[in-house]
Amino acid sequence: MALTPPLYKGARALLATMHGKERVIAPLAGRFLGLTVEVAPGLDTDAFGTFSRDVARTGSPLNAARAKIAAAFALAGDVQVALASEGSFGPHPHVPFAALDRELVVLIDRDSGLELVGQHAGLDTNFAHAVVTERAAALAFAERAGFPAHGVIVMGVRGGQPAPDLALIKDIYNADTLADAAHAAIAATGAAHIETDMRAHRNPRRMRAIKRAMIDLIRRARSRCPECARPGFGVTGRLAGLPCAWCTAPTLLTRAEVWTCAGCGHREERRVRAITADPMQCEECNP
Repeated sequence: MALTPPLYKGARALLATMHGKERVIAPLAGRFLGLTVEVAPGLDTDAFGTFSRDVARTGSPLNAARAKIAAAFALAGDVQVALASEGSFGPHPHVPFAALDRELVVLIDRDSGLELVGQHAGLDTNFAHAVVTERAAALAFAERAGFPAHGVIVMGVRGGQPAPDLALIKDIYNADTLADAAHAAIAATGAAHIETDMRAHRNPRRMRAIKRAMIDLIRRARSRCPECARPGFGVTGRLAGLPCAWCTAPTLLTRAEVWTCAGCGHREERRVRAITADPMQCEECNP
């Protein structure tokens, strides 16, 4: 990647974070994009939603990242580029009992209107929670989660559900403070909801996923439209219909990817490497 001239040559950029994401984003942005990244000063990104539920998240992760970038631009009228990251966690749609981490890193150039979005989704996450009524159970959960290297959060409980309005302890760094936090929540609400802290600076696995999303953003920056040379030319859709190897009937598998330029609108269909589909995927041969 270092052989490609960077988009920017020492240009200043703001990163909308208060959770240490500059550790993985800034070096890559500097080396491959030519940006000098600074953390947006005084920006409270928790105002856009928290994993701990004390501030509700509204809208999509992409819109949240865009809102963070807009707030960063509002702090410095002379800055051309800003970046933000957003993550979401939940059950994997296809793998039972597995959690999925989806990460976005977004770059916006307000002079040119360029927006680049890097993405990563993976199973390497410790996203989990438990409701406990004893401090020993809280400690056992934390140990399974990789505590203290990976943080945990303790909340109160109402009706079996987390209630951060009744009790919320985030910055827990050792077994003693964890035991105290669990005791306080149990004493106040009868139980403690304990979960992995998904904030980037308290979750090394998530920090690695953000780094992978940033690498994807760099790949997109290097992919230029064959018509207008705008960065960000990439896959925007997939077309089903890969023919069955036996009967040639179209299957639901992808036959081609759709590549689109957000600048000039140029569109290409690029066939996938596979020529035919396994008959196991054919509704005619394997009904």
